[in-house]
Amino acid sequence: MAHPADQDPPRDDAFAAGVRAGVPFALAGFLLSLSFGVLARDAGFPAVAAVVMSLVVFAGSAQFAAVSIVAAGGGVGAAVGAAALMNARFLPMGVALAPSLPGRAWWRAAQGQTVVDSSWALANRGDGTFDRAFLFGCSGVQYVTWALGTVAGVAGGDLVGDPSALGLDAIYPAFFLAILIAELRAERDGGGRAPRVAAAGALVALVLVPLTPPGVPVLAASVVALVGLRGVRGAAPVPTAAEAGP
Repeated sequence: MAHPADQDPPRDDAFAAGVRAGVPFALAGFLLSLSFGVLARDAGFPAVAAVVMSLVVFAGSAQFAAVSIVAAGGGVGAAVGAAALMNARFLPMGVALAPSLPGRAWWRAAQGQTVVDSSWALANRGDGTFDRAFLFGCSGVQYVTWALGTVAGVAGGDLVGDPSALGLDAIYPAFFLAILIAELRAERDGGGRAPRVAAAGALVALVLVPLTPPGVPVLAASVVALVGLRGVRGAAPVPTAAEAGP
């Protein structure tokens, strides 16, 4: 079965394919952001602040970490620090994506703001390059539902009640498991090495969870994955920004 980003269709077709591929994650994201809206409201966040946070940050793990720390009585500094650690995984992801983005540094940085875990994994062609239009489409549909879910959560939290009572707390692990499966499929040409790298990253994260602050296990696992897969992708030619197209 071909990975959706294995081919290089016209840009409009790639964007539409990205939207279609992102719909299941967007639906899951809606439920997650619904939970976030309820949690933020219960933690004392003004409705506008919660919605703006979703529009600007657009990173579920970081948002949940920050709001949970504030709800537990932690300070703003601790909340921001935890959120930054959770989002630090985007640094190696950005390094991998950068050669597939055209333009000057500031324009590549702006395009990089569209990256979320699922779109990054699905847009991966498996040879070290990424389908930029596919990534934009996949992230775009998720951004819309993430914002709408947050609005629904802060506005209708009384109707939702306790998110865990509805089983919404199970969506997060299922969400990232789906991303992992997609990424392993994209790496299937790596001679079977990708599953071993994923297992090593998971083991590192599992060991560090009870020992380190939130975000550190994710960052450490990301570093393990980046180092482990470097050899798999090292032999693949990576196009320059000019070769990647406008």
